Amino acid sequence: MTGFLAEYYLWFLSLHLIAVISWMAGMFYMPRLFVYHTRLEVGSEASEMFKEMEYKLIRIIINPAMVFAWIFGLCMAFGQDLWASHWFHVKFLMVVLMSGFHGYLSIWRRQFARDKNTHGENFYRRVNEIPTILMIVIVFLVIIKPS
Repeated sequence: MTGFLAEYYLWFLSLHLIAVISWMAGMFYMPRLFVYHTRLEVGSEASEMFKEMEYKLIRIIINPAMVFAWIFGLCMAFGQDLWASHWFHVKFLMVVLMSGFHGYLSIWRRQFARDKNTHGENFYRRVNEIPTILMIVIVFLVIIKPS
C-alpha cells in the first residue's frame, strides 16, 4: 500500500468503524421501533411520535452512516487492493445485502409515515435478525480472511 490512501489508512479505518457502528446501531433499532409502532392506533399521538422518531433515525443517523461506511470502506479496499481476495468478494456481497436491507427499512418507514404499514409485529421481529446475521458474517470475514 502506497501513496495517499496508505498515508491515511488508520484515519480511514477509524472513520469507517465509527460509521459502521453508527449504521448498525440504527439498523438494529429501526425494526424494534417498527415492532412497537405496529401496536399503536393509526393517527394516535404516540403513532405520530414514532413516525418522527423513525424519520429522524433514518435521515440523521442511518443514511449518513451508511454513506460514510461505504466511502471509507472503499478507500481502504482500493488502498489495500482487496479486489483479488475471495473473502473480500463475499464480504462485499454481505455489505451490498446490508445496504439492500437498509433500503427495505426506508420503504417500510415510508409506509408507516403514510399509515400504510402492511406487516405485523412478528414480521418486524423476524427481519430484525437479518442485520445481525450479516454483521456476524462480515466481522468473521474481515478478521479471519479465509482463503
